[in-house]
Amino acid sequence: MASGSYSLMWFRKALRIHDNPALEHASRASSFLYPVFVIDPRYMDPDPGAFSPGSSRAGINRIRFLLESLSDLDSSLKKLGSRLLVLKGDPDQTIIRCLKEWNINRLCFEYDSEPYYQSLDEKVKSFASSAGVETFCPVSHTLFNPLEIIKKNGGRPPLTYQSFIKLAEKPSWESSELNIPISSLPPVGDVGSCKIFDVPTLRELGHSDFELDENTPFQGGESEGLKRLKDVLSNQDWVANFEKPKGDPSAFHKPATTVLSPYLKFGCLSSRYFYQCINDVYKDVKHSVPPVSLLGQLLWRDFFYTVALGTPNFDKMKGNRICKQIPWNESDELLVAWREARTGYPWIDAIMVQLRKWGWIHHLARHCVACFLTRGDLFVHWEKGRDVFERLLIDSDWALNNGNWLWLSCSSFFYQYNRIYSPVSFGKKYDPNGNYIRHFLPVLKDMPKEYIYEPWTAPLGVQTKAKCIIGKDYPKRVVCHDSASKDCRRKMGEAYALNQRLHGLVSEHDLTNLRRNLEEKYQTAEMNCRSKRQKRSC
Repeated sequence: MASGSYSLMWFRKALRIHDNPALEHASRASSFLYPVFVIDPRYMDPDPGAFSPGSSRAGINRIRFLLESLSDLDSSLKKLGSRLLVLKGDPDQTIIRCLKEWNINRLCFEYDSEPYYQSLDEKVKSFASSAGVETFCPVSHTLFNPLEIIKKNGGRPPLTYQSFIKLAEKPSWESSELNIPISSLPPVGDVGSCKIFDVPTLRELGHSDFELDENTPFQGGESEGLKRLKDVLSNQDWVANFEKPKGDPSAFHKPATTVLSPYLKFGCLSSRYFYQCINDVYKDVKHSVPPVSLLGQLLWRDFFYTVALGTPNFDKMKGNRICKQIPWNESDELLVAWREARTGYPWIDAIMVQLRKWGWIHHLARHCVACFLTRGDLFVHWEKGRDVFERLLIDSDWALNNGNWLWLSCSSFFYQYNRIYSPVSFGKKYDPNGNYIRHFLPVLKDMPKEYIYEPWTAPLGVQTKAKCIIGKDYPKRVVCHDSASKDCRRKMGEAYALNQRLHGLVSEHDLTNLRRNLEEKYQTAEMNCRSKRQKRSC
């Protein structure tokens, strides 16, 4: 190969042209630029054994969103005189092969704190170092460098939002111009014997039998992300007054939030550029403030990224020093009923249908179904719910998904386990007519509104007229919320007491004993209830 500067830009999540320091560095003073994306079989290959269409790691909606994002990126690169080079295989081995084959002397990619990418990057960086390849790996997926925050805190991540804010202060780039237009890129060099693909379709990846009666309304890509951002910013009053957790979780034709999370997840939209845009709105108007403001939500994102990076086993209960050890039940029957929208609670089931069909649900809807599965009603392990969200959400993000499940199960961060979302009254206050339920659960579309949230209370005549017999057309409740939530509170109380008594050093043996004690108490309570009922009937 002829002499010159050969740069490889390895796209993973920074699927954008704007505010992309790795891409800017790769194109600077380069004779040839190789923009590469590797189709990872771990993420993309079909898995016929999974509970929903998709791969072993991702549902079909997220794979589609990624492919749309790649197509949009390829289109943008072509306008700049380049193109996206799609390869297939194990990412680390594929990138190392490209470095050798193309005689690359500069490798650029965005820093990623997720454990999977940390492992990949270590292997690739090690090879690059030994081969004399310059490596440039800037932090641009988050507002702050999580490693710097952890260093400021004495080598441990801050475990509260406020302590994080105090340590983080202001981003170093806050006053910089981030969205610098790129007018052209260096040409792509000779690819040698490497097999290059176009961005594949779902069918070409083997997902040919997939059909949905209602597809996700959210299209992937930088162009769509910037368009959505522009639409959000056009309503300055809404941006200024945004407060989480406010918002209507039942609004689906026009969601009551930005729906920018999937674009941030894949890096189609720069969180740093979003941050600057919000601040531009804030300059001229009175606005809400962190932690509830829109800007505060970006800071929450960075907080979870930082804690996740600095906490070993962050995605597990065992071996996770910030996670309370709780004797969750391992009921696959209850998990499947929740996952497949068969709990018998229309509000919960409608949310789970929207999740499966759209790959997205409002943050308050996420709170409701996560609470119901764990500490609210079913007492199923949060890791099982996390796995379902990880698969089905188009915005599933390793740090945020695990952080939110730790929070909502009251395993970490948030400990007021007595505050439980009602699977009946919470949705009703936003949508008393049940329009959200009628849309996502059409079997209940003719149920009168006074029974739509509790169809098991409808007289048989009403059920017959609505063409929905409970136990036949729509399932019976898997639990009675009133008694189940009381039981969950009692279990959480005893688990908290055990964790406090043992200073968090709870062994598997301790959990087994606690689980046995809780079951014995439950059986005793049930026997006492039966005895009282029998005496009353005499």
